[in-house]
Amino acid sequence: MKRRIITILIILICFFLQGSLFQKLTFASIRPNLMIVVTASFGFMRGQKEGMFVGFLSGLLADLFWGYALGFNALLFTVVGYLNGMFERLFYEDDIKLPIGLIGASELFYGIMTYVGMYMLQGDFAFGTHLMQIILPELVYTILVTLLLYQIILHINKRLEEEEQRSASKFV
Repeated sequence: MKRRIITILIILICFFLQGSLFQKLTFASIRPNLMIVVTASFGFMRGQKEGMFVGFLSGLLADLFWGYALGFNALLFTVVGYLNGMFERLFYEDDIKLPIGLIGASELFYGIMTYVGMYMLQGDFAFGTHLMQIILPELVYTILVTLLLYQIILHINKRLEEEEQRSASKFV
């Protein structure tokens, strides 16, 4: 129960940061996607179910406050959480390469699917322009923010796991 509450708090904090602080820290109208970082991180740290849970909540918040179609972001983030959860067995806390690679791939997937769902289906076929002006700059910015945010999420996850192991050992 404590893990769920802390997970929801992390989602809400990142949502508020993305909607307030990072609105002011935009570069050429590009801001990092903290919700992708949170969703992917929980996916490969905790598995597919946790990744889907975090992804759905993150996507639902994005849909309710910034989205064009209710459910679009919820679906994309849920898929991102599920796919990252497939890498749980490869995840090692000391290795930063896998998290950076997975978060980068998740951001790229999100950017491409957003282009397809929101722009291409409306007749905008300028994918190259969209890729160079929005998707790739947002990818770079998100990876830079990931270097800090991932460390915070990792630290919180370690503390929760240690506490869960201590509490489990009391009952054995």
